[in-house]
Amino acid sequence: MTTTVRADGPAVRKDAPGAARGPRRRTGRIRRAGLPYLLLLPALLLELLVHLVPMVTGIVMSFKELTQFFIRDWGAAPWAGLDNYKVSVDFDAPVGEALLHSFLVTVGFTVLSVGLCWLVGTAAAVLMQDAFRGRGLLRALFLVPYALPVYAAVITWVFMFQHDNGLVNHVLHDQLGLTGKPSFWLIGDNSFVALLTVSVWKGWPFAFLIVMAGLQNIPRELYEAAALDGAGMWQQVRRITLPSLRPVNQVLVLVLFLWTFNDFNTPYVLFGRTAPAAADLVSVHIYQASFGNWNFGTGSAMSVLLLLFLLVVTGAYLALTSRGRRTAA
Repeated sequence: MTTTVRADGPAVRKDAPGAARGPRRRTGRIRRAGLPYLLLLPALLLELLVHLVPMVTGIVMSFKELTQFFIRDWGAAPWAGLDNYKVSVDFDAPVGEALLHSFLVTVGFTVLSVGLCWLVGTAAAVLMQDAFRGRGLLRALFLVPYALPVYAAVITWVFMFQHDNGLVNHVLHDQLGLTGKPSFWLIGDNSFVALLTVSVWKGWPFAFLIVMAGLQNIPRELYEAAALDGAGMWQQVRRITLPSLRPVNQVLVLVLFLWTFNDFNTPYVLFGRTAPAAADLVSVHIYQASFGNWNFGTGSAMSVLLLLFLLVVTGAYLALTSRGRRTAA
């Protein structure tokens, strides 16, 4: 016997085909809503294995007295507590003093490198906006340093910075006569200039690419109206280009800062395992403290301190930029 249920409308048979559509539709919506998360699950698991697990392991290692005697069984290393952190931030002791010097060198290097990369990339992007013959070829050539593998590009600079037969000394000393004698670029104080040159040469095409993409969203009518009002190129850049690129520049500067401050490949390939004091970036310094001195506990503590510093700087930067956007709105 088939029963019926009467609501505010006509009677509906419970065994009618439309009676099961409601639960089926809800199940289908749940499946469709959960499909994106299911597709992201493999990437999230890989991210967990590649980044989060080593990060947690490094944090645990920073609280242990982990030296070369416990490499085979690092879990058996004695617990050191905060001793590794105390040694790292004791700036009156040799370890802390060396870390502070490396940190200050890295800050100066990062500020100069990010500033020059942004300046050169923005200038090139603005100049490449107007159509002219050969613009496509120049754009492609500008992106070559960014497209080259890091090791191939930096090794090329190593040969160019050679003291006796390098191209840099040949041009500056032999041809232009700007220096009294050939300079040592990979040792001494000049190593900072060499490192900064390679970093800017390698990084400015990325800024050029991002700024050039941001310029495509600025209406050309704004420049035409400004030109009719008598605004020159510098006034157009100052009043139209830079304000319109503010969201792009905020992200660009943050990415360049994080990349440059954590850069390990460039100084390592350029100088080897031990960088000169003038170019002792904190990334290479931590590597040397861990794998050169075989003190993985202290090296891990330095890495955790570096992570905390970057988190604080990134959080402060995002807070300031978001406040500026709300104020401008």
